[in-house]
Amino acid sequence: MLKKALLSAVALLALVGHAQAEDLKEFRIGILGGENEADRLRNFQCLVDKLPAAIGVEKVSLFPAADYDGVIQGLLGGTLDYAELGASGYAKIYLAKADAVEPILTTVQTDGSTGYHSIMVARKDSGITKLEDLKGKKLGFADPDSTSGYLVPLVTLPEAIGAPVKEFFAETGFGGGHENLVLEVVKGTFDAGTTFGSGVGEFKDGYTSGNLKKMVDKGILDMNDLVELWKSPLIPNGPIVVRTSMNDDMKAKFKQFMVDLPKTDAACFSAIQGGDFTGYTEVNSDFYKPIIDARKATIGG
Repeated sequence: MLKKALLSAVALLALVGHAQAEDLKEFRIGILGGENEADRLRNFQCLVDKLPAAIGVEKVSLFPAADYDGVIQGLLGGTLDYAELGASGYAKIYLAKADAVEPILTTVQTDGSTGYHSIMVARKDSGITKLEDLKGKKLGFADPDSTSGYLVPLVTLPEAIGAPVKEFFAETGFGGGHENLVLEVVKGTFDAGTTFGSGVGEFKDGYTSGNLKKMVDKGILDMNDLVELWKSPLIPNGPIVVRTSMNDDMKAKFKQFMVDLPKTDAACFSAIQGGDFTGYTEVNSDFYKPIIDARKATIGG
Protein backbone atom coordinates (compact mmCIF):
# COMPACT_ATOMS: atom_id res chain seq x y z
CA MET A 1 0.00 0.00 0.00
CA LEU A 2 2.80 2.38 1.02
CA LYS A 3 4.80 1.39 -2.05
CA LYS A 4 1.77 2.10 -4.26
CA ALA A 5 1.27 5.51 -2.63
CA LEU A 6 4.96 6.35 -3.09
CA LEU A 7 4.83 5.32 -6.72
CA SER A 8 1.74 7.50 -7.23
CA ALA A 9 3.50 10.45 -5.59
CA VAL A 10 6.56 9.96 -7.81
CA ALA A 11 4.33 9.76 -10.90
CA LEU A 12 2.54 12.95 -9.82
CA LEU A 13 5.84 14.76 -9.29
CA ALA A 14 7.00 13.60 -12.71
CA LEU A 15 3.81 14.97 -14.25
CA VAL A 16 4.27 18.32 -12.51
CA GLY A 17 7.88 18.44 -13.64
CA HIS A 18 6.82 17.53 -17.15
CA ALA A 19 4.19 20.28 -17.18
CA GLN A 20 6.76 22.84 -16.06
CA ALA A 21 9.21 21.62 -18.69
CA GLU A 22 6.48 21.86 -21.32
CA ASP A 23 5.86 25.38 -20.08
CA LEU A 24 9.41 26.31 -20.99
CA LYS A 25 9.49 25.08 -24.60
CA GLU A 26 7.15 27.46 -26.38
CA PHE A 27 5.68 30.84 -25.42
CA ARG A 28 2.42 31.56 -27.24
CA ILE A 29 1.34 35.14 -27.89
CA GLY A 30 -2.23 36.04 -28.84
CA ILE A 31 -2.73 39.17 -30.93
CA LEU A 32 -6.15 40.84 -31.09
CA GLY A 33 -7.89 41.13 -34.45
CA GLY A 34 -8.99 44.32 -36.14
CA GLU A 35 -5.76 45.37 -37.81
CA ASN A 36 -4.13 44.04 -40.99
CA GLU A 37 -2.58 40.66 -40.08
CA ALA A 38 0.76 41.32 -41.79
CA ASP A 39 1.14 44.55 -39.80
CA ARG A 40 0.37 42.78 -36.53
CA LEU A 41 2.90 40.03 -37.20
CA ARG A 42 5.56 42.57 -38.16
CA ASN A 43 4.92 44.65 -35.01
CA PHE A 44 5.33 41.63 -32.72
CA GLN A 45 8.30 40.06 -34.52
CA CYS A 46 10.71 41.75 -32.10
CA LEU A 47 9.23 39.64 -29.28
CA VAL A 48 9.75 36.47 -31.32
CA ASP A 49 13.42 37.47 -31.66
CA LYS A 50 14.08 38.64 -28.09
CA LEU A 51 11.88 36.65 -25.72
CA PRO A 52 13.40 33.14 -26.04
CA ALA A 53 16.72 34.21 -24.50
CA ALA A 54 15.05 36.50 -21.97
CA ILE A 55 12.60 34.00 -20.50
CA GLY A 56 14.24 30.67 -21.36
CA VAL A 57 12.02 29.17 -24.03
CA GLU A 58 12.96 27.45 -27.28
CA LYS A 59 10.59 29.50 -29.39
CA VAL A 60 7.92 32.17 -29.35
CA SER A 61 4.84 31.75 -31.56
CA LEU A 62 2.41 34.45 -32.66
CA PHE A 63 -1.32 33.76 -33.01
CA PRO A 64 -3.11 36.68 -34.69
CA ALA A 65 -6.84 36.17 -34.22
CA ALA A 66 -9.47 37.34 -36.70
CA ASP A 67 -11.26 39.21 -33.92
CA TYR A 68 -11.05 39.92 -30.18
CA ASP A 69 -12.90 36.75 -29.22
CA GLY A 70 -10.30 34.50 -30.85
CA VAL A 71 -7.69 35.64 -28.33
CA ILE A 72 -10.19 35.58 -25.47
CA GLN A 73 -11.09 31.94 -26.18
CA GLY A 74 -7.40 31.01 -26.49
CA LEU A 75 -6.70 32.48 -23.07
CA LEU A 76 -9.76 30.82 -21.54
CA GLY A 77 -8.70 27.48 -23.05
CA GLY A 78 -5.11 27.78 -21.85
CA THR A 79 -3.66 27.66 -25.38
CA LEU A 80 -2.13 31.16 -25.16
CA ASP A 81 0.39 32.39 -22.60
CA TYR A 82 0.25 36.16 -23.04
CA ALA A 83 -1.86 38.78 -24.74
CA GLU A 84 -2.62 42.47 -24.51
CA LEU A 85 -6.33 43.01 -24.06
CA GLY A 86 -8.76 45.85 -23.78
CA ALA A 87 -10.43 46.18 -20.40
CA SER A 88 -13.73 44.77 -21.73
CA GLY A 89 -11.97 41.74 -23.23
CA TYR A 90 -10.36 41.06 -19.87
CA ALA A 91 -13.74 41.51 -18.18
CA LYS A 92 -15.22 38.85 -20.48
CA ILE A 93 -12.51 36.40 -19.42
CA TYR A 94 -12.85 37.32 -15.74
CA LEU A 95 -16.63 36.81 -15.81
CA ALA A 96 -16.24 33.41 -17.51
CA LYS A 97 -13.26 32.12 -15.48
CA ALA A 98 -11.80 34.56 -12.97
CA ASP A 99 -8.53 32.67 -12.52
CA ALA A 100 -7.76 31.97 -16.19
CA VAL A 101 -5.37 34.90 -16.58
CA GLU A 102 -3.60 37.47 -14.42
CA PRO A 103 -3.40 41.12 -15.41
CA ILE A 104 0.16 42.20 -14.56
CA LEU A 105 0.93 45.48 -16.35
CA THR A 106 -0.68 48.31 -18.27
CA THR A 107 0.71 51.20 -20.28
CA VAL A 108 1.31 54.75 -19.05
CA GLN A 109 0.44 57.60 -21.44
CA THR A 110 2.89 60.42 -22.14
CA ASP A 111 0.93 62.65 -19.74
CA GLY A 112 1.28 60.08 -16.94
CA SER A 113 -2.31 58.80 -17.09
CA THR A 114 -3.22 55.11 -17.26
CA GLY A 115 -6.28 55.64 -19.40
CA TYR A 116 -7.43 56.45 -22.92
CA HIS A 117 -10.65 57.44 -24.68
CA SER A 118 -13.28 56.18 -27.04
CA ILE A 119 -13.25 58.62 -29.96
CA MET A 120 -16.23 58.98 -32.29
CA VAL A 121 -15.38 60.17 -35.78
CA ALA A 122 -17.27 61.05 -38.95
CA ARG A 123 -16.21 62.15 -42.42
CA LYS A 124 -15.41 65.86 -42.46
CA ASP A 125 -17.36 66.38 -45.69
CA SER A 126 -20.49 64.65 -44.31
CA GLY A 127 -21.87 67.84 -42.78
CA ILE A 128 -22.01 66.05 -39.42
CA THR A 129 -20.28 68.22 -36.81
CA LYS A 130 -21.88 67.21 -33.50
CA LEU A 131 -23.63 64.27 -31.85
CA GLU A 132 -27.09 65.75 -32.44
CA ASP A 133 -26.53 65.54 -36.20
CA LEU A 134 -26.37 61.74 -35.92
CA LYS A 135 -30.03 61.27 -34.93
CA GLY A 136 -31.53 58.69 -37.28
CA LYS A 137 -28.13 57.88 -38.80
CA LYS A 138 -25.98 54.75 -38.87
CA LEU A 139 -23.33 54.25 -36.16
CA GLY A 140 -20.51 51.75 -36.43
CA PHE A 141 -18.86 49.99 -33.49
CA ALA A 142 -15.43 48.31 -33.72
CA ASP A 143 -15.91 44.86 -32.13
CA PRO A 144 -18.41 43.36 -29.63
CA ASP A 145 -15.56 42.75 -27.16
CA SER A 146 -13.91 46.17 -27.58
CA THR A 147 -13.98 48.51 -24.61
CA SER A 148 -13.65 51.78 -26.49
CA GLY A 149 -15.27 50.50 -29.66
CA TYR A 150 -18.43 49.15 -28.04
CA LEU A 151 -18.84 48.78 -24.25
CA VAL A 152 -17.99 52.33 -23.17
CA PRO A 153 -20.05 54.02 -25.92
CA LEU A 154 -22.96 51.72 -25.09
CA VAL A 155 -22.76 52.75 -21.41
CA THR A 156 -21.89 56.45 -21.69
CA LEU A 157 -23.41 57.66 -24.98
CA PRO A 158 -27.04 57.65 -23.76
CA GLU A 159 -26.29 60.48 -21.34
CA ALA A 160 -24.60 62.50 -24.10
CA ILE A 161 -27.38 61.99 -26.66
CA GLY A 162 -30.29 61.97 -24.20
CA ALA A 163 -31.64 58.61 -25.38
CA PRO A 164 -30.76 54.91 -25.55
CA VAL A 165 -28.40 54.10 -28.43
CA LYS A 166 -30.99 51.86 -30.14
CA GLU A 167 -33.60 54.64 -30.13
CA PHE A 168 -31.32 57.50 -31.21
CA PHE A 169 -29.62 55.82 -34.16
CA ALA A 170 -31.49 54.31 -37.09
CA GLU A 171 -29.00 51.47 -37.25
CA THR A 172 -25.83 50.20 -35.60
CA GLY A 173 -23.32 47.61 -36.77
CA PHE A 174 -19.76 46.34 -36.35
CA GLY A 175 -16.83 47.28 -38.54
CA GLY A 176 -14.70 44.20 -37.93
CA GLY A 177 -12.09 45.79 -35.70
CA HIS A 178 -10.86 49.35 -35.22
CA GLU A 179 -8.86 49.78 -38.41
CA ASN A 180 -11.62 48.40 -40.61
CA LEU A 181 -14.24 50.47 -38.81
CA VAL A 182 -12.46 53.76 -39.54
CA LEU A 183 -11.95 52.72 -43.16
CA GLU A 184 -15.70 51.98 -43.39
CA VAL A 185 -16.50 55.44 -41.98
CA VAL A 186 -14.21 57.00 -44.59
CA LYS A 187 -15.91 54.84 -47.25
CA GLY A 188 -19.35 55.98 -46.09
CA THR A 189 -20.66 52.60 -44.87
CA PHE A 190 -21.26 54.20 -41.46
CA ASP A 191 -22.12 57.85 -40.79
CA ALA A 192 -19.87 57.73 -37.73
CA GLY A 193 -17.85 55.18 -35.79
CA THR A 194 -16.21 54.61 -32.41
CA THR A 195 -12.50 53.89 -32.19
CA PHE A 196 -9.81 54.78 -29.64
CA GLY A 197 -7.01 57.21 -28.94
CA SER A 198 -4.98 58.57 -26.05
CA GLY A 199 -6.73 61.93 -26.18
CA VAL A 200 -3.27 63.35 -25.51
CA GLY A 201 -1.77 65.63 -28.13
CA GLU A 202 -3.59 66.76 -31.27
CA PHE A 203 -6.53 65.16 -33.06
CA LYS A 204 -4.97 66.22 -36.38
CA ASP A 205 -2.05 63.85 -35.61
CA GLY A 206 -4.31 60.99 -34.49
CA TYR A 207 -3.26 61.81 -30.89
CA THR A 208 -0.11 60.29 -29.36
CA SER A 209 -1.28 56.67 -29.45
CA GLY A 210 -4.23 54.50 -30.38
CA ASN A 211 -5.84 53.26 -33.57
CA LEU A 212 -6.01 56.62 -35.33
CA LYS A 213 -2.31 57.23 -34.66
CA LYS A 214 -1.38 53.77 -35.95
CA MET A 215 -3.38 54.34 -39.15
CA VAL A 216 -1.79 57.75 -39.70
CA ASP A 217 1.70 56.30 -39.16
CA LYS A 218 0.96 53.54 -41.68
CA GLY A 219 -0.16 56.11 -44.25
CA ILE A 220 -3.68 54.69 -44.61
CA LEU A 221 -5.53 57.57 -42.94
CA ASP A 222 -5.49 61.33 -43.41
CA MET A 223 -6.92 62.98 -40.29
CA ASN A 224 -8.04 65.90 -42.47
CA ASP A 225 -10.75 63.54 -43.77
CA LEU A 226 -12.28 63.15 -40.30
CA VAL A 227 -13.99 65.20 -37.62
CA GLU A 228 -14.26 64.27 -33.94
CA LEU A 229 -17.83 64.21 -32.64
CA TRP A 230 -17.39 62.80 -29.13
CA LYS A 231 -14.77 61.70 -26.67
CA SER A 232 -15.63 59.34 -23.81
CA PRO A 233 -14.65 59.67 -20.16
CA LEU A 234 -11.25 58.15 -19.36
CA ILE A 235 -11.11 54.35 -19.83
CA PRO A 236 -8.55 52.20 -17.96
CA ASN A 237 -5.73 51.18 -20.30
CA GLY A 238 -6.04 47.49 -21.16
CA PRO A 239 -3.94 44.90 -19.37
CA ILE A 240 -1.03 42.71 -20.32
CA VAL A 241 -2.27 39.32 -19.12
CA VAL A 242 -0.47 36.02 -18.63
CA ARG A 243 -1.84 32.52 -18.17
CA THR A 244 -2.33 32.03 -14.43
CA SER A 245 -1.12 28.41 -14.55
CA MET A 246 2.24 29.42 -16.06
CA ASN A 247 5.12 28.70 -13.69
CA ASP A 248 6.14 31.59 -11.45
CA ASP A 249 9.70 31.77 -12.73
CA MET A 250 8.60 32.38 -16.29
CA LYS A 251 5.98 34.90 -15.16
CA ALA A 252 8.63 36.86 -13.27
CA LYS A 253 11.11 36.79 -16.17
CA PHE A 254 8.46 37.84 -18.68
CA LYS A 255 7.19 40.67 -16.49
CA GLN A 256 10.72 41.99 -15.99
CA PHE A 257 11.41 41.79 -19.72
CA MET A 258 8.31 43.89 -20.46
CA VAL A 259 9.04 46.44 -17.73
CA ASP A 260 12.56 46.90 -19.15
CA LEU A 261 11.46 46.97 -22.81
CA PRO A 262 10.92 50.75 -23.16
CA LYS A 263 14.59 51.22 -22.22
CA THR A 264 16.14 48.12 -23.83
CA ASP A 265 14.29 48.43 -27.16
CA ALA A 266 12.14 51.56 -27.53
CA ALA A 267 11.27 50.69 -31.14
CA CYS A 268 9.91 47.27 -30.15
CA PHE A 269 7.95 48.80 -27.27
CA SER A 270 6.41 51.39 -29.60
CA ALA A 271 5.62 48.77 -32.27
CA ILE A 272 3.69 46.41 -29.99
CA GLN A 273 1.88 49.28 -28.25
CA GLY A 274 1.05 51.34 -31.32
CA GLY A 275 2.22 54.80 -30.39
CA ASP A 276 3.98 56.83 -27.74
CA PHE A 277 3.88 55.72 -24.11
CA THR A 278 6.32 56.30 -21.26
CA GLY A 279 6.31 52.71 -20.03
CA TYR A 280 4.34 50.21 -17.96
CA THR A 281 2.89 50.18 -14.48
CA GLU A 282 1.65 47.25 -12.38
CA VAL A 283 -2.06 46.47 -12.22
CA ASN A 284 -4.31 43.69 -10.93
CA SER A 285 -7.95 42.75 -11.40
CA ASP A 286 -9.12 45.51 -9.00
CA PHE A 287 -8.02 48.14 -11.55
CA TYR A 288 -10.63 46.77 -13.98
CA LYS A 289 -13.53 46.33 -11.55
CA PRO A 290 -15.58 49.26 -12.97
CA ILE A 291 -15.32 47.77 -16.48
CA ILE A 292 -16.09 44.25 -15.21
CA ASP A 293 -19.19 45.61 -13.48
CA ALA A 294 -20.22 47.63 -16.55
CA ARG A 295 -19.82 44.63 -18.84
CA LYS A 296 -21.77 42.36 -16.49
CA ALA A 297 -24.61 44.87 -16.29
CA THR A 298 -24.72 45.79 -20.00
CA ILE A 299 -23.59 42.83 -22.08
CA GLY A 300 -23.41 39.97 -19.62
CA GLY A 301 -20.49 37.52 -19.77
